[in-house]
Amino acid sequence: MAVLPIIHVPNDVLRQTAKPVLDVTNETRQLLDDMAETMYDAPGIGLAANQIGSLERLIVMDCGSDDAPELWQMINPEIIWSSDETAKLEEGCLSIPGHNAEVTRPAIVRARYTNIDGIEQEMEAEGLLAACIQHEIDHLNGVMFIDHLSRLKRNMMWKRVLKTARA
Repeated sequence: MAVLPIIHVPNDVLRQTAKPVLDVTNETRQLLDDMAETMYDAPGIGLAANQIGSLERLIVMDCGSDDAPELWQMINPEIIWSSDETAKLEEGCLSIPGHNAEVTRPAIVRARYTNIDGIEQEMEAEGLLAACIQHEIDHLNGVMFIDHLSRLKRNMMWKRVLKTARA
């Protein structure tokens, strides 16, 4: 396994849409393992392939505790249902280090994905895991958490982000 460099804003790859993975290969599994190692090293709780420069629909997440990690490695994940009830959680992003904001998202989601053995799975998530999966799937669609903020908050944060990126 290898720790990969994480891409930061304003890199254009973060705004591109990732392409579906057609075959689960050993290279796919290796990339997911490398992404997990990169996420843990950062440290973070989620990472999308866009964030390491790959435009494949791959994400890794771990919202478990240090004592009980819960690694999810997902290929072609998609939200297939979301609750009308919403939840507000503070989010950050490994591609926008040092900048956090409260984001409102559906409180419960159901997702479909392919696992590393090539088997289609479904999972239901709430709380932090629900926010994390939505955040990472957003990345695969070229959307960042700051896009969910009001225009005023987004513009204020974007100015700070770009100032930090230039420093």
